[in-house]
Amino acid sequence: MTRTRTRSARARKRRRAALLVAVAAVVAVAAAAIAVPIVLDRLAASAPTAVSTPSSRAESPGPADSPTPTPTATPTPTPTSPVAQPCAGGDTLLTIWAHPDDDIIFANPTISEAIAAGDCVRTVFVTAGDAGRGMDYTRARELGILRAYNVMRGEEGLWDETEITLDAGMRVDRLTPQGDPRVSVLFVRLPDGNITDGGFAATGYATLSKLLDGSIASLAPIDGGPALSSAQLTASLAELAEAFHPSQTLTHIPRGSAFAPGDHPDHSVVGTLVRDAIGPTADAGPGLRYFVGYPSENLPRNIEGAALDTKVEIYRVYTQQDDVIRCADRDGCLKTRKFGEWLRRSYPKTEAELQMP
Repeated sequence: MTRTRTRSARARKRRRAALLVAVAAVVAVAAAAIAVPIVLDRLAASAPTAVSTPSSRAESPGPADSPTPTPTATPTPTPTSPVAQPCAGGDTLLTIWAHPDDDIIFANPTISEAIAAGDCVRTVFVTAGDAGRGMDYTRARELGILRAYNVMRGEEGLWDETEITLDAGMRVDRLTPQGDPRVSVLFVRLPDGNITDGGFAATGYATLSKLLDGSIASLAPIDGGPALSSAQLTASLAELAEAFHPSQTLTHIPRGSAFAPGDHPDHSVVGTLVRDAIGPTADAGPGLRYFVGYPSENLPRNIEGAALDTKVEIYRVYTQQDDVIRCADRDGCLKTRKFGEWLRRSYPKTEAELQMP
């Protein structure tokens, strides 16, 4: 082959290669022209909708363009009263009385049976039961109550004392047996109103009746605690029920009931306050029971045998600290005027049984 032919052949090969490159380029451009709209369409279809975002952007979506999650509100915890006490494994019985000893005279054996069954019992005494004799007599009665509750618990022991101010303003001294949180006793220590409802000179003749009727604006405990208005006292009783979640609440017969005439005025006022504070509540109201007080002596005896023996022994232990009604033994307690008859009876009444006007 000559050099001229060789060059000519090489030239033809270069022209064919160039032609192939050109064709390939045209095909690539055409393919790209078709592919670009398809890709753009797919991107547009997959892009998130701009809802609840700070702003919309024309650029391709990124992490900053994702919808902002709506924050979840943190529930506000329900405030817990400082007097609240948990009850593990049983129901709670709340009992509210005018004087130390009203519970063991009028509401036993209900209270002692609840303790024996393993339930929690929270007992509140609204007045000091001081009879105008001051804190020494009050402390003696309180000691008698604690010893009576030891009998009901079936265990002797020391009690821890804690001073607590409720959210509603009432201050209480709470005593709980060491190692046995099922039981607690709370003392408010407002002045005893006297059987005459006129009060005592030592406490300025101040009474619960005068507070409820509005003739005095407030009533102060005999131990120097903060004075309470009627509204505060009612709110404090409601707070106790809310804090303890009782399945049942025991108290006195209120004013207006057919069973109220002849009862101690303090009994009637406390029953009225409890009825007003707790009766309307959906949780505690249905379990409210009112115990007939002094007028129970006119009803048939309904406690006897072992139940009476147990009730009298609990009461006897209490009386060893109360020099007004001290009795030495079962027979002596049952022979005590009026008290012996009250001990032989216990009459709880429902709201429907109160015979209100």
